[in-house]
Amino acid sequence: MLQKETLAFLKALSKNNHKLWFDENRKKYETAKADFVALIDRLILEISTFDPTVSHLTGKACIFRINRDVRFSKNKAPYKNNLAASICSQGRQANFPGYYFHCEPGKSFLAGGFYMPLPEDLKKIRQELDYNFDDWKTILKEKPFKTNFPGGVEGTQSLARPPKGYDEDNPAITFLKMKGFIVSKAIDDAELLDKGLLKKTVQSFKVMKPMIDFLKQGLDN
Repeated sequence: MLQKETLAFLKALSKNNHKLWFDENRKKYETAKADFVALIDRLILEISTFDPTVSHLTGKACIFRINRDVRFSKNKAPYKNNLAASICSQGRQANFPGYYFHCEPGKSFLAGGFYMPLPEDLKKIRQELDYNFDDWKTILKEKPFKTNFPGGVEGTQSLARPPKGYDEDNPAITFLKMKGFIVSKAIDDAELLDKGLLKKTVQSFKVMKPMIDFLKQGLDN
């Protein structure tokens, strides 16, 4: 669980997103950050019991900076209104399948998969989907998977036409058109503050692991 002060800080930040306020409330930010890092540390420990590839990670290394890159954005607010972490075996900045946790009052969620594969990696995953689509369907049809992620796998973007080398009548065409492969689950504020947060989050991550393993398998080709 997270402390209510962590959510209170993020709510206040969303209404006072400027450097003067942030500097005046830096101690509250550091407290909120430490609370979030502690949660991610516990998540890593639990995930490692079924996915040892993340056991070397630390919460501090997995969380994203709260500062926004405003160079190319019309929104010049200097800070993010969330605390987020990428739990990926290759590191936070790696373009690789993994787990994600996003804390933002009213907009929190957990997710996992492969957000935006590089073209060469996407080509490999498409080949894996084409060759082993029955395995992919089996993963997605499992009852725990459908219960946790009723929306199924979402593409960060999708092609209008089949990718080169594939036909529209390919059984896997919906997924072959995708440029990313993500499942997600919303978390309300009450759940963030509940003692069952860790257990429920770990359970959802465990359910998505076969999908993540499938994506990793495709990269090994």
